[in-house]
Amino acid sequence: MAGSDSLSELIEVFGEEAVRRSPSQLSKGEAWWAERYQWLKDSGYQLRPRYAPDWKPSWHRTKKSIFNSEDGVPTWHAHLLDAVRTSDGKFVMLKLLKFQSSNPSEAEVGRYEVEIGQKFSSEPLAADPSNRCVPIYDVLYPPNDDNSRILVMPLLRTLDDPQFDTIGEGVDFCDQIFVGLKFMHDNHVAHRDCSMINVMMEATSMFVGDWHPMNQNKTRDFAAYVKYYTRTQRPPRYYYIDFGYSRRYDPSTSDPREKVMIGGDDTVPEHQGNNPPPQNPFRTDIYCVGNVIRECLLNETRGFEFLVPLVAEMMHKDPKQRPSATEVVERFDNLTKGLSSWKLRSRVIYRGEDVFTNTLHGTTHWFRRVRFVLTRTPSIPKRSS
Repeated sequence: MAGSDSLSELIEVFGEEAVRRSPSQLSKGEAWWAERYQWLKDSGYQLRPRYAPDWKPSWHRTKKSIFNSEDGVPTWHAHLLDAVRTSDGKFVMLKLLKFQSSNPSEAEVGRYEVEIGQKFSSEPLAADPSNRCVPIYDVLYPPNDDNSRILVMPLLRTLDDPQFDTIGEGVDFCDQIFVGLKFMHDNHVAHRDCSMINVMMEATSMFVGDWHPMNQNKTRDFAAYVKYYTRTQRPPRYYYIDFGYSRRYDPSTSDPREKVMIGGDDTVPEHQGNNPPPQNPFRTDIYCVGNVIRECLLNETRGFEFLVPLVAEMMHKDPKQRPSATEVVERFDNLTKGLSSWKLRSRVIYRGEDVFTNTLHGTTHWFRRVRFVLTRTPSIPKRSS
């Protein structure tokens, strides 16, 4: 019964065709990319072997397991596919947007994602150190298709994989996303979908070698499990992604109202009920970012209790009682400036850890801690750029 339930959940998330088809067959969405393999290569972006015109499954007629075959892993989301930028070998993510659709809101989402994404990726905003909006490297125009665009962005990871090692690493994460939210709001843009899935991590420097985009725990060639440094050793950058719901408002409007669009966070109080009235999207952003901290740190770990009052304010049921992004940054700075180096270097303990895991992680953490103290490595990660 459990297996049946798991299959049903996969089908609900990814679709029956994607789940039930043979790995030897490309999905309809994958075929779209494969048909444009050469055009993308000519444009400077090379897809994985699975999408090459002459692809033959590497596990056929061998003893090799499909689960250990790099080309046996399909993309789950047809509008997303990784690639290599041939000019420098950098791994990127391609995102297909449709400007003409039977669903008008889908077409609208595509237009805003290009417009706002390019705004934050252009100077002078691109160089602003507070900018935590995912950079758009390029916008591609598929041939013979005036209604589609492909955004080229960095290849990112989920924000909590690998796990946080120290309290200082969590403080750095909060600081980046709070400052990044203030940056957006200062530029009169409300994200409107700041859920946990839309905050990601650029962590290339943390890893020894390259990781596979469809299985983050494996190396690019699927030959081994990835090895990595802690965030303290190789600090990552966190980015807001997916600006399809985002909107820019007139600076003279102090309390803009927008029709409610349900994003990845369905707990927003002002979005409940049938046909909720238009809401101030900036206040909704505050709630959603507070909920990211709650889900990622407060619910999953011990040690971040000092954040509880701020998160409670951010998630206040009454939107008018929530602090602004500027106030969030100020209150966060006041909460953390008094934290000792001892506290910041403390290990993040994840709820549910057994005795063996706790002992093992605790021992290795102490060795790292002593080394960081001796080498004067900052207790809150500091990026070189």
